[in-house]
Amino acid sequence: MATAYRMTPKRRFLAGILGGRVDRTPVGSVTSVVNMAQMDATGASFPDCHLDGRKMAQLAAGAHTILGYDAILAYASVSAEAAALGCEVDWGDRENMPVSLAPIWSDPEQVAIPADFLERTPIRAILDATRILRAQYGDQVAIVGKVMGPWTLAYHLHGIQDFLIETLTEPERVRGFLDALQEITVLFGRAQIEAGADLLCVADHATGDLISAAMYRDFLLPHHQQITQRLGCPTVLHICGNTLDRLDDICQSGFDCFHFDSCVDAQGATYRVAGRISLMGNVNNPQILLQGTPEEALAQARYAQQAGVRVVGPECAIPLGTPTENLRAIAQAATEPLPSTGD
Repeated sequence: MATAYRMTPKRRFLAGILGGRVDRTPVGSVTSVVNMAQMDATGASFPDCHLDGRKMAQLAAGAHTILGYDAILAYASVSAEAAALGCEVDWGDRENMPVSLAPIWSDPEQVAIPADFLERTPIRAILDATRILRAQYGDQVAIVGKVMGPWTLAYHLHGIQDFLIETLTEPERVRGFLDALQEITVLFGRAQIEAGADLLCVADHATGDLISAAMYRDFLLPHHQQITQRLGCPTVLHICGNTLDRLDDICQSGFDCFHFDSCVDAQGATYRVAGRISLMGNVNNPQILLQGTPEEALAQARYAQQAGVRVVGPECAIPLGTPTENLRAIAQAATEPLPSTGD
């Protein structure tokens, strides 16, 4: 008797990202799924993991070995590029993520990428971890790279308040920053692909809570189109918050997949994109994963799956106190039958 065909987690995850056929719904995330329980289980903990590639890989592997997800992400924070470029960073502790403390550039002409950028400790740790994960799991599990997009880099390196004000008062200065900072995104992204990442997440926090859809379209969309063309690999865009009003533009960005927030209804999102881009997410972090039950996490993951979300997982980097059983419950949704396509 023939047995049911089973994809490797890697092939399944990539097929979900790219809108292809899968044997079941892929499960995973392009943002951090590290919690304190995984730190205990793997013997590798924040903050050391942010600056040590071996420890980073050891902890990151828990996404597959402990949670049962189809992908592993090395880069857990959002501060590596800023730190390597000269920003002071509070690297946190086992209960808190790193935070960039102060911007360093007041003008686009100040933006400069050091010749040894890829060798600086926060960057080298991520590249080392990616190589280790590729060697250990790359034949079977998708290895995810992550970079900060130019909009997010502007928040860290120029300052969020000044940058947002300048979108109204000095738009050409904003465009100057985006032009210059795009080079950092592309450089670091290409380095992670060379180190062994199968795909890249570009995290760019142009949320509806801070900027309008028109601003996304006018300022950032052209850069996203350029970035996806220049990277030339499977790409996922991550933006937190309410993005329903800019989904049509995101579908034109060149990204293969969009990782979206739980404040956007999964059915509404799949209806809006109409198959033009794959969707990933969007299980709620604070109410469901951190404070809820495995049954609630499973129910929300199934809702996303049945709505047509191609890769099911948390909406964003999870709180570090999230219970492991709630994260594992998301993977259980993958055992449910795939939604009928009507073919």
